[in-house]
Amino acid sequence: MKKKELTAIFASFLLAGNVLTACSTSDKEASTEEKKQEESVDKEETKNETEAKEVNYAEVFEEAVTELSKAKEGKEVDFDKVIELYQNDLQSLVQDRDSENEDKIDQHITTALQAGKEGTMDKVVVKQIFDKLMQKVFYTSIKHDFNEINEKWGNKEEVAKEMEEAKAYYSILQSTVEKRDSAYGTNMVSVIDGGFDEIEKAIEADDQLSFLLGKQVVDKTLMKTFYLATGAIPNGYATKASEAAKTNKEEAVIEQAEGWAFYQSLFPYLNGHAPEEAAFIQEQFDLQTDISTLNAAEVNKAFIRGFSKIALDEYEESVETWGEDKSPVTALEGALFIDIIGEDIKGLIGEAEYSKLTEKTQQYLEAAKAKDKQTGEPLLKEIQATLQTVIEKAK
Repeated sequence: MKKKELTAIFASFLLAGNVLTACSTSDKEASTEEKKQEESVDKEETKNETEAKEVNYAEVFEEAVTELSKAKEGKEVDFDKVIELYQNDLQSLVQDRDSENEDKIDQHITTALQAGKEGTMDKVVVKQIFDKLMQKVFYTSIKHDFNEINEKWGNKEEVAKEMEEAKAYYSILQSTVEKRDSAYGTNMVSVIDGGFDEIEKAIEADDQLSFLLGKQVVDKTLMKTFYLATGAIPNGYATKASEAAKTNKEEAVIEQAEGWAFYQSLFPYLNGHAPEEAAFIQEQFDLQTDISTLNAAEVNKAFIRGFSKIALDEYEESVETWGEDKSPVTALEGALFIDIIGEDIKGLIGEAEYSKLTEKTQQYLEAAKAKDKQTGEPLLKEIQATLQTVIEKAK
């Protein structure tokens, strides 16, 4: 397949509404009453089916990815099977998350699978888009369940049910975390396990603040996983794609697509705090960008600046909410965003200075928990100054 065709298809499913169809006004008018009656029956049937059907998302996802993986081996992919699996068992979950997050993952996946079936998109690229965008759905489903736990706090039965769901979604993502641990020598699997343990203890002890802190550890460590997969050096897809572009452009485009799809889990958060950096990274991973111009070093620097800006915003919120539970929660978030780019910060300011920074973030967190503003304020100023230095050095 020609690069021009691939980028055209890729562009089409990035734009809103391109896979939507409309019927004529006269058709609508003629069948309004009939549709109302049908919809009423359909809704009841769907409700009953949903209540009766428990989907094993891990099994269905694995089956779909296994089928799509045949493309890399040069085998024929049964796209009808994958589309059926998606529509029957995964699509409703994707649509739920799309509705909550004002996202278009369902549109992206549907368009990519159809393009794969028609042969207008590289089948290996389709696999990567499906795989990584579904991982975003499982990630945001964990966040959804954490929000449900917070809202249902006090109802142990309901909270326990949401907790089991969150752990089931994480079990699908764990292999991605393990892969990054192996590549970078990190221990994110044990950190996430520890976060879940803290959450379960907090639920048992009816300690809502400990739950809020524990969920941040799980959430931000998953974000670190996605960062290590996309923008970190030397094993992120930005680096892999730019290196591959020197010898094998077809392989480079596949890795560019993997980077783009993984990055979608990070883009909303970065875009909310560092829109310039977020847009630059998005553009670099976009398949419409000539792979030979993808600059891994600049992508890495944009991530460093972006996460540093997020950390600064979290610390600012910690000050604004001083004395409330939100203050130590956002203080922890600030520290976790620093940890995401910890190795990069070490490279910019040195290991000794980074060690001092992490000590201060821990001391500030303890001060926020104790509502000790006298201790917290000078620590915060030092943290903020170091983060500004990091941002300047990453330009």
